[in-house]
Amino acid sequence: MKIAVIPPQYRSAARSVAMLSLGALMLAGCHHKTTVAPAAPAPPTPAPTASLTAEPLAVDLGQSVVLNWRTTDATSVSIDGLGPVAVNGTQTVTPSSSTNFHLVAKGDGGTAEANVRVTVRVPAAPATPEPSNTTTDDASADKVFHQNVPDIFFDYDSYTLRPEGVSAAQKAAAYLTAHPEIKVVIGGYCDERGSAEYNLALGENRANSAKTALVNDGVSASRIRVVSFGKEKQFCSEATESCYQQNRRAQFSIDR
Repeated sequence: MKIAVIPPQYRSAARSVAMLSLGALMLAGCHHKTTVAPAAPAPPTPAPTASLTAEPLAVDLGQSVVLNWRTTDATSVSIDGLGPVAVNGTQTVTPSSSTNFHLVAKGDGGTAEANVRVTVRVPAAPATPEPSNTTTDDASADKVFHQNVPDIFFDYDSYTLRPEGVSAAQKAAAYLTAHPEIKVVIGGYCDERGSAEYNLALGENRANSAKTALVNDGVSASRIRVVSFGKEKQFCSEATESCYQQNRRAQFSIDR
């Protein structure tokens, strides 16, 4: 067998090629594979939250309360006595006795509950009639009262106080502030148009608007009671705008 002899002039070049090949093999051996990170786990489903409030928390028998509730991450909400309701909302209720309102909110992440208790004050039995001169005294007191606490009138289908209504409320508040012994009942009235149910709610809103104006002018809310008569008690029975206007009012009376 013949052995190939590399001439001296090519031996240096051959050594260079061999070293380059060896370096390439070493680099190839040092190459690391890229590791792929595992996918992040899906976040857990959040649990629902719920809150329930009532305004006011204590009322006299026949007065209304506004329930207000808020939830998050709930798919269904119910309130004892009301049944299924929206996930967020408000509703006016008139409890006949002290009631604990219980809310249950359900969602994919679980269940949340909220409670609020409303106290209903039941009036005591009527007191023994006063002597006969009380009627005369009451009539005189009522006359002075209405001179200083005028009724507030409203636009059609509205319970927003007009400028003259704001002035009337300010005059009434000044008189009541000077006579802290007087308690007031505010009756909300409507004209004959619309359903009985709608006008009961509108009358209540008008009475509450007048109450809010008095409270904002410094009269204690504990001295004020509101009641809605809707369209059941009309001051004027003619089907005219001037007559309708007389019926759209919040009327103030001494609460005896």
